[in-house]
Amino acid sequence: MLLKSKKLFDDAKKVIPSGVNSPVRYFEPYPFFVKKSNGRYIWDADDRKLIDFCNGYGALLLGHRRKEIISSVSKQLKVGTLYCAPTENETELSKLIVKNYPSIDKVRLVNTGGEATMTAIRLARGYTKKNKIIKFEGCYHGAHDSVLVKAGSGSAHNGISVSEGGLKDVSKKTLVAQYNNFEDIENIIKKNNDIAGVIIEPILANMGLILPEKNFLKHVRKLTKQNNIPLIFDEVVTGFRISTGGAQKYFGIKPDITTMAKALSNGFGIAAVGGKKQIMDQLSPGGKVYQASTFAGNPIAVSAALASIKTLNKLENKLYSKLEKYCARFSKAVDDLATDFHIPHQINFTSSMMQIFFSDKPVTNYETSVNADAKKFKKLFSTLLKNKVFIAPSQFEVVFLSDAHTSTDLNKTLDAYRIALKAVKN
Repeated sequence: MLLKSKKLFDDAKKVIPSGVNSPVRYFEPYPFFVKKSNGRYIWDADDRKLIDFCNGYGALLLGHRRKEIISSVSKQLKVGTLYCAPTENETELSKLIVKNYPSIDKVRLVNTGGEATMTAIRLARGYTKKNKIIKFEGCYHGAHDSVLVKAGSGSAHNGISVSEGGLKDVSKKTLVAQYNNFEDIENIIKKNNDIAGVIIEPILANMGLILPEKNFLKHVRKLTKQNNIPLIFDEVVTGFRISTGGAQKYFGIKPDITTMAKALSNGFGIAAVGGKKQIMDQLSPGGKVYQASTFAGNPIAVSAALASIKTLNKLENKLYSKLEKYCARFSKAVDDLATDFHIPHQINFTSSMMQIFFSDKPVTNYETSVNADAKKFKKLFSTLLKNKVFIAPSQFEVVFLSDAHTSTDLNKTLDAYRIALKAVKN
């Protein structure tokens, strides 16, 4: 028993709903509490040193406490933390984002991925003067009413199809299509002439890891262009993680609006929504689509994002190829272990992300993901944790590699997976 974490959790439940500030952080019988982190490790309150493959749910592409980022933030701390007035660094950061994403002409900085997707959807509605949004089953775009319908991540983990407290009139304006089913979205568009936008995770990282089938994203792009519907790529997870130009660079597709967060700043609270000039200029004060925030473009997060992108651009040629090789090697090894134990399973992986599903059918959409054996995954997670490897607690999340991980870390982690898969079999 983790005595300190148990006590801290009992204390937390008295003042925090369910003892956690985000549902995905909870797992039975209680979550461990973190004391510190560095590189690829986190230390819990009971002084266990864990190899971290949760990595801030994908944010820490460069690992914990990356020196270039800590140095940049430390310098900014000495001159100010919040001004609520424009800074030159905000412009520099926006220019860097535009340089890395050819689909983006202008950028509005916000605080979270959820705020970015909310703004993107409002922009699409304001630009088109239409009301309905199409999203895909299992895609998670934040905890706001328009998209908290058949969503992934913690919502799927807790079995919530539509959140209590959400406005039904709002959710009725959200139409849900099946991911990797082009005919489904085509039929929805044919039956509705009031579509303001289509929002999609180009790679699903909130239903486990689900990859787009060949030409699916290209079909969606073609269809939205033909019908003059803005296409929103939610790259909160994939932005800068898949490549410096995100999934859109990887797949060669230009959306109309893009959202990003997580790896944008390697662990600091900042996000962005960007897109074509004619769409972005709808934002106030120049346009009539309102969006505002006290902490938007705050100097601390901006300094972290500047250092993060500059580091990624500098390391680009080596970083992404290294992580891709590590991830492919690691996924193949886990696949071999599960096969040796005769456990029905699927391994989905790409770039620096992977996940195992305990299923005898390929996992290509929401339905096949939720039908995987979540009890076996829970056993896998708990056994890995006992062996000092931390992955996200939910089947509907992803194993994330970082630049801080080494070949030795992967070998140690594979030893833990061997023990965990043996436990799953038994």
